[in-house]
Amino acid sequence: MTATPTDDDDPVPVSVRLGTVVPPEDPEDWTRPLTWVAAIGMLAAPLVTVAWFLIAPPTLATAPTAGTFAVALALAGGAALVGSTQIGRLRACMGTIAAVLLAGVLVIAVGAGLAGERQVGSASPTLAHALAASAAALAGALPASPVNALVARWRSRPARAGVSAFVGAVVALVVLPGLFGG
Repeated sequence: MTATPTDDDDPVPVSVRLGTVVPPEDPEDWTRPLTWVAAIGMLAAPLVTVAWFLIAPPTLATAPTAGTFAVALALAGGAALVGSTQIGRLRACMGTIAAVLLAGVLVIAVGAGLAGERQVGSASPTLAHALAASAAALAGALPASPVNALVARWRSRPARAGVSAFVGAVVALVVLPGLFGG
């Protein structure tokens, strides 16, 4: 006697077996507040960078400035915020890393795009500060990511974001001066 597969045993969804593929419900709903929170978390640092480089761009790349610290904190905090919007430990962990990588690349692109001059042999100050802020934020997001995974089951999203953002910000603040050799 052979067992016949039931609907629960078959890995192919019923809609596919019946010839009708049903699209997922609401794959990206921009009316949800958490979608906006995640978008703001990823775009905060690039917007801070654009404002800084347009208003008062750095002229030297010898030491971090208040703007460098602001961009690094916005990157680390924004990544922690994105991770805190995710449901589940793995998504919270990976969401934090993915957000800091995406925002870091955008910050570096802004630094390269708004570099007033092209220099041979050394990076322009805007690019140097953008790279340093992105590297420090990545260093901060690495420990903030598992923290986001550990607190993913907390009910309060602001508490989740606060704890992981604090960890990421502290590490970024410690790492940033060392990137300039000081």
